[in-house]
Amino acid sequence: MAALSLSPRALYEEVAELLRQRIFERELEPGSWIDELKIAEAYGISRTPLREALKVLAAEGLVTMKVRRGAYVTEVSERDLSDVYHMLSLLESDAAGVVASTADAAQVESLNGLHAELEAAARPEQQDRERFFEINERFHQRLLEIADNRWRDQMVADLRKVMKLNRHNSLLKTGRIEESLAEHRALMAAIAAKDPVLAVKRMKDHFKNGLEAAI
Repeated sequence: MAALSLSPRALYEEVAELLRQRIFERELEPGSWIDELKIAEAYGISRTPLREALKVLAAEGLVTMKVRRGAYVTEVSERDLSDVYHMLSLLESDAAGVVASTADAAQVESLNGLHAELEAAARPEQQDRERFFEINERFHQRLLEIADNRWRDQMVADLRKVMKLNRHNSLLKTGRIEESLAEHRALMAAIAAKDPVLAVKRMKDHFKNGLEAAI
């Protein structure tokens, strides 16, 4: 049997990742039209892998395809954000309860290490919003890894991509980083106490407050 070529698949996935990062970094603004010809020329590719990449991003909710008008970066409404945060709250609070019930000492210590990095990134004299957000994502990802449910992980990954379209708005709210950090401290205390009911509540509170900051 002849070997199959994977290069077309690898190409459109690479293009999708490049565009995904440009969207997250606001180089491509929400609501903006995606100029396929210009992007294809800039990347030195044909429009076929670009269109495949756009289909991937559309499936993730990052791009909206409009009939006879092309592709646009998705604009997230307040209703969209509310729905996304609601689902994330359900999924990640459940994960927090599992971690509080089952995590061993090494797993809890790995969360403590990430929390310490969050504390450092939030220090007033050298506060770094982008670093704080990046570590925060790693913290939540690690918690999900410990909870160990691949179906939940996939749903959370898709929802968080949409949430990231609005991340800068939530970070810009005065005092939100300090509030978020305090919520993480409360969550870590519940996990250390092996109290799943409290851990679920702390994570739900975290997402409730995050939504209020985002809208």
